[in-house]
Amino acid sequence: MDKRMCQNVCPWWSGPSFFEVLDSIEITPHDPNGPFRMPILNKFKDMGTFVMGKVEYGSIHEGDSLVVMPNKKHVKVVDIYCNEVQVKRAGPGENVRVGIIGIEDKDIFSGSVLSSNTVKPVPVVTEFVAQLQILELHGDHPILAAGYIDVRLHIHAAVEDCEIMELISQIDVKTGEVMRKKVVYVKNGDAVVCRIQVGNPICIERFSDFPQLGRFALRTGGKTIAVGIVTDLSGAASSA
Repeated sequence: MDKRMCQNVCPWWSGPSFFEVLDSIEITPHDPNGPFRMPILNKFKDMGTFVMGKVEYGSIHEGDSLVVMPNKKHVKVVDIYCNEVQVKRAGPGENVRVGIIGIEDKDIFSGSVLSSNTVKPVPVVTEFVAQLQILELHGDHPILAAGYIDVRLHIHAAVEDCEIMELISQIDVKTGEVMRKKVVYVKNGDAVVCRIQVGNPICIERFSDFPQLGRFALRTGGKTIAVGIVTDLSGAASSA
């Protein structure tokens, strides 16, 4: 409803209308000409190897030479299906099924990323820096400090055990400004910049570069305890 109708129905409301809120939302850009990124959600064999996922960046064409990261397997695209229709090309936002050669399905796992192999392949890391917003820690672990373990990182299609290695600084939730640099622990509602280490190499991006591959959640005991964004990569090994 528009603002006049809103005032008639809810005279106490002084904020924007529903459509004004929708109009103000910034859409995350998906560059069809940028480096290709497709997190792999599933795989199967059917007269060859197929992978399924959503194209996040770039475009894929039949005949393209790509690479499956993090294991750096070079592959060639032989088939592309979008909504069960075979196509020659697919772009950002499209859910696709891709037939590839050069890799066996046993070498592909959830969390792998189909990536450009020459123009800026997706980085692979075991450690990174992130800005973390603490939501609700478990009652028996009411604070988060360096050495915090028994937590799983969920980022795009990847799920990995991780450890908080270092709390770098606590930041103001409202302004994003650094409040203090020497941080021993943080609690529910706090925001912190920290260094996180995972048990196996994962494909991630800085949130500022590729938001869809740079936001994550930390979960333990069946619930989400924190959400965050990747701000810096450490030990990247992106060469294909």
